[in-house]
Amino acid sequence: MALNLNELNNATHLRGPAGFITPVDGMSHVVGQHSTPLLEKTIPQVFAETVSAYGTRDAAVFVEQDKRFSWDELAETVDAFAAGLLALGLEKGDRVGIWSPNRWEWLVTQFATARVGIILVNINPAYRMAELDYALNKVGCKALVTAASFKSSDYLGMLAKLAPELAESEPGKLKSARLPRLEIVIRVGEDNTQGMFNFGDVLAMAGRDEYERLDAISDSLDNNDPINIQFTSGTTGSPKGATLTHRNIVNNGNFVTSTIKLTAEDRLCVPVPFYHCFGMSMGSMGCVTKGAAMVFPSEGFDAGATLTALAQERCTGLYGVPTMFVAMLDNPDFSRFDLSSLRTGIMAGSPCPIEVMKKVISLMHMGQVTIAYGMTETSPVSFQSGVDDPLEKRVSTVGRIQPHVECKVVDTDGKTVAVGQSGELCTRGYSVMKGYWQDEEKTAEAIDAEGWMHTGDLATFDAEGYCNIVGRVKDMVIRGGENIYPREIEEFLYRNGRIKEVQVFGVPDEKYGEVIAAWIVRVPGQTLTEEEVKAFCEGQIAHYKVPRYVRFKDSLPMTVTGKPQKFLMREAMMQELGLAEQKTA
Repeated sequence: MALNLNELNNATHLRGPAGFITPVDGMSHVVGQHSTPLLEKTIPQVFAETVSAYGTRDAAVFVEQDKRFSWDELAETVDAFAAGLLALGLEKGDRVGIWSPNRWEWLVTQFATARVGIILVNINPAYRMAELDYALNKVGCKALVTAASFKSSDYLGMLAKLAPELAESEPGKLKSARLPRLEIVIRVGEDNTQGMFNFGDVLAMAGRDEYERLDAISDSLDNNDPINIQFTSGTTGSPKGATLTHRNIVNNGNFVTSTIKLTAEDRLCVPVPFYHCFGMSMGSMGCVTKGAAMVFPSEGFDAGATLTALAQERCTGLYGVPTMFVAMLDNPDFSRFDLSSLRTGIMAGSPCPIEVMKKVISLMHMGQVTIAYGMTETSPVSFQSGVDDPLEKRVSTVGRIQPHVECKVVDTDGKTVAVGQSGELCTRGYSVMKGYWQDEEKTAEAIDAEGWMHTGDLATFDAEGYCNIVGRVKDMVIRGGENIYPREIEEFLYRNGRIKEVQVFGVPDEKYGEVIAAWIVRVPGQTLTEEEVKAFCEGQIAHYKVPRYVRFKDSLPMTVTGKPQKFLMREAMMQELGLAEQKTA
């Protein structure tokens, strides 16, 4: 029988620390504790409270830019930029895009837009021209804050091609054929570009009138107002704009940092990108809820820069995706860095190999590291391990349900499955997005009539409520009627000391429908053959799980946030083998 959330909310006898986090009646359905109330506040309200409490203490350190802010200094800069946006004619509800790596201007823009109810649109720093065109037009951005360039991306060059009218425009008066809604471009850095405002110009632009309007606008905001749009990196079709509210972001940032016991005494290192929930919801927003200092090592992830920042700034916490931790552990100078100040952190973004987790705990002093699971559409975290959870649970699960969230695992008919059985994970509660921006059809596909967000992830719950993500619904391989979860085979292969990274996926097969393929990155200096990989599997895992095809690569295709792009591997493998998709009748 389905649990009634209203009844559970009133069931005070269940409100211990383990509230409703263990499955009831052996079914895979859990509800987070409600004893800790939700913060019914807007982002500027929470920010102002933290500034008032911790004014002169460190708020943010940008190591590569050699820029430091106290909370008072950050608030002053945020207000200057917010007032500048008002002076440019921007209003509550307008969309402002940001296309930049991790710079101090990103952080200021995040809290300045929230200050006046402007919806911040996160644009992936890896996007190229067609993707930028799509993103800006999809949500109707009136303004864009952009870096000049990052790595191989020439942002100004791409903008000049998309909107050649900039070369003849006054700043703030762009009229572009391809970007009809975009009027204002603000570039970061010291230089000036024709047709654009400099970030510093906007900081100095406002007069008394704009400053006097700030508090009134902030006071008028509702915490259910949309305040952020993040594009999901879908593997098929165009990216969708997940629309998040103050309530989504404030509470998720608060709960994930409470789980790692973050306080104003902590210094959290955030090498993950701002444009992603990990950087801005769990990172900057999470730190604001606690008054903890944020440390940003570099514009993009660099293992050496991150290790340097950890040691120099005496960081107590660290965020990252597994590939980042692997890169730091593999750094040739790793042993020279004093990481003894580290205590906690979060590893998320993709499944963490067990061996990596053990090294992070033993070699990086992160005895209280936690694993978190979520998705952009749920702000993002639904499950997280606790700092005191047994090591076995922390290395083999993504923890237990977060407060004020409800989750279940369902079969293909939508029925809740028994504990231990796998199915699609569904989530509902405060954390579920408002929807995909102006896309009712896609929103209805993702969020059903009862408010359940269908994640597309395959999961199992154990009797204690710990969740294990066993793959993606679409990644599951069906070989001759056997359901195979790539994650299980990957975990097994990681036990081979010569394998640094591995991804397992299915490719079409005439006889079995699908068979297993594995792409492997060897540990530097090690040799390993296809025959040796297969021999390692023989007799250890079921014969149908042994990879038919093994290929060795220098690197594996990943998203910016470290998520493996299995669809690209599958496509490349099919092309190499001359295979076509198996069609069903």
